[in-house]
Amino acid sequence: MYKQKQITRRDFVKITAMAAAGAASVVRSRPAIAQDKGERPVQAADVTVLNPQNRVPMSFIIDDSTCLVNLAHFCIPHFATAWPDKYKQDWRSLPREIPDSFVRKFGQWCREHKVKGKYSIVPYPACVGWMDRCLPGWSQKELDDSLKLVREFMMPDWDIHPEMISHTWVINIKTGRPYPERTGYYIENADWSQDKSADELADYMAYALRILKNVGLPCEGITTPGGFGSRNRDNLAKATLQSCRDVFKAEIPHYFRDLFTDDRSVAPLIQYASGLDGDNPKCVVSIIGCTGDWFGGWDGLKPGSVDRFITEDLKGGRLPEVIDKGEPAILVCHWPGIYFNGEEIGFNIFKEVVRRIHSKYDNLLWMKNSEISRYWAAKELTQIDKQGRRITFNAPFATTRFTVRIKSNLPTLPKLIANNNPVRLRRVKKLLQLQSHTWHTQGRDVTVCFDLPKGKSTLEV
Repeated sequence: MYKQKQITRRDFVKITAMAAAGAASVVRSRPAIAQDKGERPVQAADVTVLNPQNRVPMSFIIDDSTCLVNLAHFCIPHFATAWPDKYKQDWRSLPREIPDSFVRKFGQWCREHKVKGKYSIVPYPACVGWMDRCLPGWSQKELDDSLKLVREFMMPDWDIHPEMISHTWVINIKTGRPYPERTGYYIENADWSQDKSADELADYMAYALRILKNVGLPCEGITTPGGFGSRNRDNLAKATLQSCRDVFKAEIPHYFRDLFTDDRSVAPLIQYASGLDGDNPKCVVSIIGCTGDWFGGWDGLKPGSVDRFITEDLKGGRLPEVIDKGEPAILVCHWPGIYFNGEEIGFNIFKEVVRRIHSKYDNLLWMKNSEISRYWAAKELTQIDKQGRRITFNAPFATTRFTVRIKSNLPTLPKLIANNNPVRLRRVKKLLQLQSHTWHTQGRDVTVCFDLPKGKSTLEV
């Protein structure tokens, strides 16, 4: 069965030159056309796929991060060159470095509070230097140590994305140098990407991905800087699918392009699904943020506000709106604003946001963007048939903590066969106790949580 759905544009791109250039401190608009969802299987109407463990996924997207370089300091003069009437701030007053000591401090706090998400590594940040070569202004050991910190300390909890190549000037990938033109068209955040084919964009993305591959940073996804691809949606999605699979053999590529702060759905969009019945299924996932950067902004100039996320009485703000609907609540920030010129104002706002939402909710599950993408791909693309008490799952993609609810007139001990092997299921008394290979019953509802393998599984209830 095939369906089409209108795909909304990122709520965060202005049509003005400043907005196109801004490192995402901008407002996004609706798209002109829908994007192709691709194939969709039939799923039994009386089997409902729930969120993982019947919890609400949370994630934290960090943009404009890289090793050592403070992009706010180095990006602004490039933007000012392209749009001299738009950028007047004193970029020299901003620190040139965001130190590794802060990265470790931030990462340790997040680990202690189970926070996960996406952390960008811009490969050639503002043309300062290459992650896989040298970074002028820092020693080779400092760069190597910084990459090691990301690779060994951050990556267990964070997906790594490039934000194209430089986040400022478009790079000629044949020469490795910026194009000589100094107009807004040749800023990555702006117009260059809007008239390129899927193959051209894929080549550009692959160039960025290979730099990170050279330093041992695997990527399953890509983040778009500013307005990159905002008017070229189909080719952006196809290029992400192509480049991530070509460079890293990513099974389920994903990308962050959009955020919505109105009443639109922020559930991930599964696009260009194909080959679901064969040996090489494909899809690409659009991850959607649900907040603006209300921490400290991309340039670290204006402090944000906790209350925009969740108010002190825990009743208002954007996050309760999303969490109460059961959709993934994916927060968005920019790294210079989290560090906020060494004052850590954005970081402190984030810590209070986490404290408040954990005070209000006990049903949250922090996940990386790739984990959310994988779960949603399995949720939408698994064929589900039901005959009598037997439910058959044909999954093109595996995922953990796959959770389904079934109506049963005579609830009995569920029996699961996965990859031709019986799987023991343990009963739990409360829904909040669900984890892989457990089940819960309430009235006629039987809820089962299990690790879904690729291929065929059967469940009897």
